[in-house]
This record gives sequence, structure tokens and C-alpha cells, in this order.
Amino acid sequence: MAVNAKGKEITSIWTPANVITCVRIVFIPLFMIASEASFSAMQGSNGSASTAAATWAFFAFALYLILSATDKVDGDLARKRGEVTDFGKFLDPIADKLLVFSALLILLEHGFVNVWFVFIILLREFLVSALRMVASANGEVIAADKLGKWKTAVTMVSLCAYLLAIALTFWTSPAGVSQVALIVQIVARATMVAAVVLTVVSGAQYFWNARHVIFRV
Repeated sequence: MAVNAKGKEITSIWTPANVITCVRIVFIPLFMIASEASFSAMQGSNGSASTAAATWAFFAFALYLILSATDKVDGDLARKRGEVTDFGKFLDPIADKLLVFSALLILLEHGFVNVWFVFIILLREFLVSALRMVASANGEVIAADKLGKWKTAVTMVSLCAYLLAIALTFWTSPAGVSQVALIVQIVARATMVAAVVLTVVSGAQYFWNARHVIFRV
């Protein structure tokens, strides 16, 4: 029987933390639609098309920023209220991965990120997930460490920067916005490189710490 911080039995999976996680997942397709709408609108050659593209792009950026900010909220809320459920443990990492890869795939489609960056991040997620499954089958839990959390945070900062740079690029006025967009894009690329490095290092750390599970006869 699961109980919350007040000692009351948790009778439903629909805790406030789990609701926030579900909302994040539901709004991810809306973010993707807004992002694709911005690129589609930008294909027009007139001023109204550029305005529409910038509007969609800023909406996509703002939505992604909000969804990224809630990444930590649901976990902290669940622990604070003592409402950590198996459903939440299952759903929260899925929401995180969907949020990251939804943006990565859009950026990859339009040539903003290198395909090898996406491959490395995706490979790491597959390997760590497989490692956790093996560990779980042996009665062990491999929790996210600080380095892994830093990896997620830096990745989301980079993705938000990319989305902001795109929105600023689509916004043709006032003068000087293009220079700001360039600076933001440089920040996005630098943090993406840092995210990939953290992806490799944190993944290697997971496997090193769990080597007794991998090499068990």
C-alpha cells in the first residue's frame, strides 16, 4: 500500500505530479505542429508569411520552454507530497525523452543539428534503458545521478536556445535582431556540444557503476 507524506493511502495514479507529466506529453505534439507551421509559413515570400512564421516560431519556443521547466516540477512535487508512484516512475522518463527527441528531430529535419549528435544521444538512451532493464531483472535500481541530470538540463537549454534563434531569425524587424539571433545560435551550438559530451560521459559512468550487473555470469 502506497501512502503520501501525510500518511494517507494513495488510491489513484492521478496525483498532481502525474497529471503534470501527462500534460507535458499531451502538449508535445502541439509544440511539433507549431514548429512545423513556422517553417511552412516561412516558405512564403511576402511579409505576412514572415510574420506568421515568427509568430508560430515564438509560440513553439514559449511552449517548449514551459514544458522543459515542468521537467523538474513533477518529480519535486511527487517527492514533496510523498506521492511517488510506479506509474510516475514509468511515465516521467518517457515524457523527458519525448520532449528532447521531438525538438531534436525537428532541428535535424531542417539542418540545425548534426545527425551524429542525434545518433549519440539516441544510442545512449537505448543503452541506459537496456542497462536499467537488466539491473531491474536482478533486483537492482539504477537511479539517475547528478551527471545524468546535468546532461538533461544542458540538452534542454540548448534546444530552447535553438528554438529562440529560429524565432528571432524569422522575425525580420526591428533592426539588430539578426545579430542577436546569431549570438543565440552560437550559444545553442556550444551548449549542444556540451550536452553531447555529457551524454557520452554520463552514459559511460552508468555502465562503469553497473559493471557488476553487466559482467555477471
